[in-house]
Amino acid sequence: MLDRPSVTAPALEAPVRHGPEKPKMLSVADAKAMDVGTMADLFKDHINPGQFHFMKLLGFHKVKVERAEGMFYIDQNGRKILDFFGGFGSLAFGHNHPRILAARQEFQNEKRHEIAIAFLSQYAAALAKNLAAVSPGDLDMVFLGSSGSEAMEAAIKVAERASGRKNCKIVHAENSFHGKTKGVLSITDSTLYQGEFKLVENRYKVPFGDLEALTACVESDPDIGVVVLETVQGGGGIIQASTYYWQGVRALCDKHKVMWVADEVQCGYGRTGRFYAFEHHGVVPDVTALAKSFGGGKAAMGAMIARREVYMKAYGTPKTAMIHAAATFGGIGEGCVTAIEALNTLYDEDLIGNAQVVGDYLLQRLKVIQQRYPSLIKEVRGQGLMVGLEFHDFSRTLPLALRPVIAILDEKLKGSLSGFVGALLLRDYDVLVAFTEYNRNVIRLEPPLICSEDNVDQFCDALDDLLDRGIVGIVKDFIKAQMG
Repeated sequence: MLDRPSVTAPALEAPVRHGPEKPKMLSVADAKAMDVGTMADLFKDHINPGQFHFMKLLGFHKVKVERAEGMFYIDQNGRKILDFFGGFGSLAFGHNHPRILAARQEFQNEKRHEIAIAFLSQYAAALAKNLAAVSPGDLDMVFLGSSGSEAMEAAIKVAERASGRKNCKIVHAENSFHGKTKGVLSITDSTLYQGEFKLVENRYKVPFGDLEALTACVESDPDIGVVVLETVQGGGGIIQASTYYWQGVRALCDKHKVMWVADEVQCGYGRTGRFYAFEHHGVVPDVTALAKSFGGGKAAMGAMIARREVYMKAYGTPKTAMIHAAATFGGIGEGCVTAIEALNTLYDEDLIGNAQVVGDYLLQRLKVIQQRYPSLIKEVRGQGLMVGLEFHDFSRTLPLALRPVIAILDEKLKGSLSGFVGALLLRDYDVLVAFTEYNRNVIRLEPPLICSEDNVDQFCDALDDLLDRGIVGIVKDFIKAQMG
């Protein structure tokens, strides 16, 4: 047999480039392999150098999360960090719940559609139906978005239009937090977040939980058409109001034909032991909003849910239907599939009931710790797995002779003790906690709703051991951590 003559393949020509040259960029593999020092440099250079200052102060800048599962983060050293932060209530199912991962993987494998603006979406329709099913009363009209701020913007707009006031004014509460986009920023009670932005001016502010003050305000101006309240104030330090107050809010709004918007972005979705926190009080608002855990910890999802009558007043005709229709990514396919599976999982695994039972156990244990350290812990409060642990002002933790001297610095030192405790819980006990926007003396505890009593014991044992060092020991150890 004769050998075939060798043939040299012609050199492939480089494709003709019609666009710009590719800049030098990092790949996904580069990102995965990145070390902590590089992460810190890029964060400071391109994201938020001021925020990095606080992360460094708490020691959070030393952690590179390699993966996460259930109740735990796993860092670059294989250390398991118990998550009692929970992404401000965004991780009801913990990290990477297998059912939610499987639903998303199936969606991807079958190459289903994501953005269906021109067509109806079976996934958005099913999710809206499910939300109506779990919502009390006639809360059954749904707007899907990507965040709590977007959901609350939609809630305010539908309520304002449905109020019937041409010059509609809005009432909100002191220490409220409703988001940082321009509209809801106007009813977020923070001079820091509001900065010097030009805000919406048609608003009044009243104390939270004070029915007399709310009544006087609403009755003082017939142009008031909307009352907006968090059912539990998260940024305010886990602050609740009484059933008497909430039933009074409902009656007041009915009497004056005012729309009541309940912000459930943080306290909703089963966190307090009911799907919505307002359900504890036997009332139903005109409009509410969800986000955080609504996306199953894997998708950015938010939703406004309105009473049908309210929605139809605002957008019920072909002429008005598109005034506030879904944005480009509102009702995106994989996000909706994630939220559908998450809602089913929430009920199938009785996570709302677990939040109530384990939350009661957490409060019980924390109150025992409070009794052991009354000079450090001022109050334990909350419901379900939404709990606030408030420390005393710094001067109150010191011997009586020193208190008058340090008291003049209490305002400047606010948040110091909670920060010291949070930093040392992470460094010495592998536990992550959160803080609050307004009352900096409060540690915010919003663990996933899969939390067990064993997880509570791990957290509470760590806290108990840390507080046993006393204020002097805590301060010394925090200073050592900064020098290390």
